[in-house]
Amino acid sequence: MTAVRRAASLLCATLVVLAGAGQAHATGYRYWSFWERTGGHWTYATQGPSTARPDDGAVEGFRFAVSADSADASRPRGAADFGAICAGTPARSGTKRVALVLDFGTPADAPSGETPPARRTACARVSADATSAEALAAVATPLRYDTNALLCAIAGYPKKGCGEQVSASRGGKSPEKSGGSDDGGSDDGPSLGLPIGAGAVAALAGAAAWQARRRRDGSA
Repeated sequence: MTAVRRAASLLCATLVVLAGAGQAHATGYRYWSFWERTGGHWTYATQGPSTARPDDGAVEGFRFAVSADSADASRPRGAADFGAICAGTPARSGTKRVALVLDFGTPADAPSGETPPARRTACARVSADATSAEALAAVATPLRYDTNALLCAIAGYPKKGCGEQVSASRGGKSPEKSGGSDDGGSDDGPSLGLPIGAGAVAALAGAAAWQARRRRDGSA
């Protein structure tokens, strides 16, 4: 019985460790992600705003959040309709209109001491060959870039920092992942805690049974 009790105590201790591991902090980066609106859904842009050249009628979005990578990134929130955003900006020969959604993120993703501005939209009228960065500059100054041309701030937010590495709890992240639905669904990926925990329980239970049989056989 002593061996069984020892195994049971070890089981409890292991489960406590596994539960804590499931809540461990993951590494991410605090930055502005760049998105394109296609077919009513946000798609993570395959090139940066300084090289992308949207067509007239395009909808693009920028979202500030803590993300590990593009697959983990949070999408811009809210409605994103070109007709609604650019309703007051008529077409003009030699120019194009680009609807922009600027989502400054949540307080949980904000740098220490800063408060994110409210999400807003804007319609940029720019030259026909303008880049997304030029469209953004037309409606959301001041912009801030680092020495590697990484976009650090839109409309002055945030005041400091640029793509810095941070520790972010999975449970505290924004729910609007790139792989989920546009209505704010979550796509955190598979949880490893339960499979690992089940395997540990099975292994320890087997060890307890084996040890108990060994003691019984030795005393016979």
